[in-house]
Amino acid sequence: MKLLKKLDELPECPVATTVSLIGSKWKLLILRNLIQRPWRFNELKKDLEGISQKVLTDSLRSMEADGLITRTVYPEVPIRVEYALSPLGESIQPIFKSLEVWGNNYKETLM
Repeated sequence: MKLLKKLDELPECPVATTVSLIGSKWKLLILRNLIQRPWRFNELKKDLEGISQKVLTDSLRSMEADGLITRTVYPEVPIRVEYALSPLGESIQPIFKSLEVWGNNYKETLM
């Protein structure tokens, strides 16, 4: 299900484009988890304290439509669904590493 946005639907500024795709608090935290491994919906909901089912569902659908994550349905009983980074989503890892380094440096300035 690749419904990637068209070029004319994105902001002209590349930073604004990135922020439009991953800039919400919950999307960042979902991606942080998916960098580690594939996750099931209920695992994400439990780990992301405070996220509502609707926001999690909407965020996952949006990131899937943007091509950042994949949704795999396993034909088992009960049905198992896993979310993972797509190859495009994998390319976001250096951004997260930079955020981690910056966040740690910021914390050190407060000590």
